[in-house]
Amino acid sequence: MRVTAGDTRLSWEGAVSLEQDERGIAPWRIPYQQRGLFPDVLVERAAMPAGVRLAFSTDATTFSAACEVAPEAAPVELLCDGELVGAAEVAGRDGFGFDGLPAGEKRLELWLPQFGTFRLSAVDFPDGASLAAAPDAGRRWVTYGSSITQCRTAAGPAQTWPAIAARERSLNLTCLGFGGQCHLDVMVARTMRALPADYLSMCVGINIYGAASLGPRAFRSAIVGFVQVVREGHPDAPYVVMSPICSPPRERTPNAVGFTLEAMRQEVALAVESLRAHGDANVHYVDGMSVFGADLASYLPDDLHPDAAGYAILGRTFARDVAAVYFG
Repeated sequence: MRVTAGDTRLSWEGAVSLEQDERGIAPWRIPYQQRGLFPDVLVERAAMPAGVRLAFSTDATTFSAACEVAPEAAPVELLCDGELVGAAEVAGRDGFGFDGLPAGEKRLELWLPQFGTFRLSAVDFPDGASLAAAPDAGRRWVTYGSSITQCRTAAGPAQTWPAIAARERSLNLTCLGFGGQCHLDVMVARTMRALPADYLSMCVGINIYGAASLGPRAFRSAIVGFVQVVREGHPDAPYVVMSPICSPPRERTPNAVGFTLEAMRQEVALAVESLRAHGDANVHYVDGMSVFGADLASYLPDDLHPDAAGYAILGRTFARDVAAVYFG
């Protein structure tokens, strides 16, 4: 039994928009029809389906999929009733499959590559297998950040830190982690404003430090403006604003505009303090060092990005110390 990518019994979770043509469906993490309004490099990252899942209920013990995948893409991973049961390498291939799944009706969730583009054409099930929609019923969480949120070096797409935190707290994740592209762009704020969300978070500063895209004069006001735009669509949702996690060489070394990570954390805290002083009681500052600090620097092989084990630690810590506290 072959079903096309657009079959309504396949639930696309975590995508902002779906680009559909005769080749199938490509999920996007921005409104792809408006991609010309976003910076080109951000568009490239937004075409990568970090955090996007394909969910369905079936009694099949095997299935396969036809797809187009970028040559450098991460694998896909499969969850069965919430448990990780397998992974398949898909880079540069035109299909993949899973077999040996448990008998009986079950909810399957296919986590798509967090790095590399992916387009699904069809999914094949054994003749007579059941198939039903199985949307994610969790509370909706939208998170924004850099490559540290996109998590290229995680063990797999279901093992990024947002994926781990979302499962631990039963949250329906939309991940707006864009490698190298977390610069508080207003178009991203507008995207977050339009998305359904029960909870919001963002980790800001590391890309701005690296590119020197905002200096001490503009950084704090950009955070305030970004949050205010998002608040037009979500006036009361809990909103966590997190400063950068540890990066030892950048802590006290000024960048091209004189910023250090230590100074940036102070600015993030002051931005949130200003928002709270002006009536936003549900915006919360989280010091990135409290989530992934200097004691974990050995998990930063390039002194910037966590390795696979580091991302797992970050996900569990965020779930316990941030989501459990501010998201309820």
